[in-house]
Amino acid sequence: NNRIESDHSRLKARLRPMRGLKRLRSAQTISAGNALVQNIRRGHYELGTDTDPRLRLTTAFAELTLAI
Repeated sequence: NNRIESDHSRLKARLRPMRGLKRLRSAQTISAGNALVQNIRRGHYELGTDTDPRLRLTTAFAELTLAI
């Protein structure tokens, strides 16, 4: 019984993050956010381009918070 319960808990832990995408709109929001982060990391925007590429995302979000 304990082996079954531990396997069930792993399955529940794996499925828990997938519960949030029940609507197309939430999937679009997550997808757009992911694309934004990838584009910032690749340097496609003029955000954080003058910093080290490893720190580009952190610097870009700091610049965005100042702009808002």
